[in-house]
Amino acid sequence: MDSVDTEVLRTAVSWLAAGRKPILATVVKTWGSAPRPIGAMLVIRDDGLVAGSVSGGCIEDDLIDRVRRREFASGKPEVATYGVTKEQAERFGLPCGGTLQIVLEPLSGRSGLAELFAAVERHELIARTLDLDTGKSALAPARWSDVLEFDGERLRTVHGPRWRLLIIGAGQLSRYLGQMAQALDYQVTVCDPREEYAEGWDLPGVELNRGMPDDVVLAMNMDAHTAVVAVTHDPKLDDMALLEALKSPAFYVGAIGSRANNDKRRRRLAQFDLSAEEIARLRGPVGLPIGSRTPPEIAVSILAEMTAVRRGVTLENVMAKAGAAASAAADPLACK
Repeated sequence: MDSVDTEVLRTAVSWLAAGRKPILATVVKTWGSAPRPIGAMLVIRDDGLVAGSVSGGCIEDDLIDRVRRREFASGKPEVATYGVTKEQAERFGLPCGGTLQIVLEPLSGRSGLAELFAAVERHELIARTLDLDTGKSALAPARWSDVLEFDGERLRTVHGPRWRLLIIGAGQLSRYLGQMAQALDYQVTVCDPREEYAEGWDLPGVELNRGMPDDVVLAMNMDAHTAVVAVTHDPKLDDMALLEALKSPAFYVGAIGSRANNDKRRRRLAQFDLSAEEIARLRGPVGLPIGSRTPPEIAVSILAEMTAVRRGVTLENVMAKAGAAASAAADPLACK
């Protein structure tokens, strides 16, 4: 399963190859309650067909109309801002106080999109720099910590898997978890030395490592853009990975199993060279408590929790925000 950005790039490349003249829109700045994050992309074909989103549907119609009117005939990139005034926010259906700035780039065979997409398909992390004055672009390797940069003259975007996920175990849950994680821009590695599980592994785009879990964790050189999830139910494998992962800067370390089994796991881990603070980092039972039972549901709960941790959101905050949203929906004057 591809990420949204990968699908936008694939579509843009295919349209260019077919001789069309698409426009690539990229969100470069947001203020207030903007509907889409910085870096969100939308490609619009010259006849108005679109792929991706920069506002969840709020301003796409205006952009499509501008493309159909051939407003970008000059071939040079330009900047558009939506939601500056209350009237504009109401016109485009933006949230209360939401404003976003977008770079609109007419694409051609010289835009380097084919080379960029090929690098992303190879699971490389790549940066693309666009000069708004000349319309020229350049590609260069990127780092996990790189983010979108825009100074009004140059736009530097980062493409490819910006996050890493190591899954311990190549069972059924790992298939759903790995597939869904790819759609969230994770580069996924599955570790399982067991022959009976590894022989049948065939998930496209996901590397299978047959090494021992602790060795794989160390070899991956965990950083703050890495998550580790142990799902084998075999303490000999799961605990090996957790012993090293909990000492690393990985932003998320989780293990499947009941609350009682995870309490036993914590007692086992305490017998090794782990501090109480490091053991407390373990998320187990793994995932948000959404009543999940099937492997796809469990995968959703795990990725939901990983996303919350990435965004700095706790479960208590989620419930508080949900309650506030429900109150606002019930009050027609809440956004006035």
